Amino acid sequence: MARAGRRYPLVIYEYMLNRWWPATLALGLALIGLWWPVSRLQVVRDEPWRGIGLLAMGGLVLLMTLFLFLVRKAAYVRPYADHLRLVTPFLRLNISYRRFHKTTASEMHALFPPSKLSGWTRDVMAPLMSKTAIVIDLNGYPMPQAILRFFLSPFFFKDKTPHIVILVKDWMRFSAELESLRTGGELAQPKKKTGGDSLFSRLPRS
Repeated sequence: MARAGRRYPLVIYEYMLNRWWPATLALGLALIGLWWPVSRLQVVRDEPWRGIGLLAMGGLVLLMTLFLFLVRKAAYVRPYADHLRLVTPFLRLNISYRRFHKTTASEMHALFPPSKLSGWTRDVMAPLMSKTAIVIDLNGYPMPQAILRFFLSPFFFKDKTPHIVILVKDWMRFSAELESLRTGGELAQPKKKTGGDSLFSRLPRS
């Protein structure tokens, strides 16, 4: 099995979906809640399909809510021995290390100056602007840029040059694993506790 690092959830997707699913949940419950008073109207009694349609819309919105809730952490990046894998609910992309030119770390507000964002986008993204992202400059994309921009958030791209912006919570560990695998190094293994680490083992021996 190919050597691989950890899965690192993509913060952009998790953050945005955490904003959306409560809103769609409220909308779905509101639509279903409206069914009872609406069903008492004469026009709905004469045409029952109107009430059924309202219930159906509420049900569809609730199904969408369930989908958004379940895929919150489904978008991630994971470094392997010869490529970086990027996965979202609708895209699965392997980027060969041969395409890598360089990697750098930069804060989001430097990559996406708030003054250049629209008012609504600036307010929504404000909590993420102070976080550090990894910018991977590429020699070329593995697929047409138009397709990538269709499936990925605009905050994966700071300009039109071949690159990708990766925002994860533990960016230092991600960067270290990525560089270690890319250069053929060994991954750091978590330390295992042994019996010698117990409290009693630290007591002075006579």
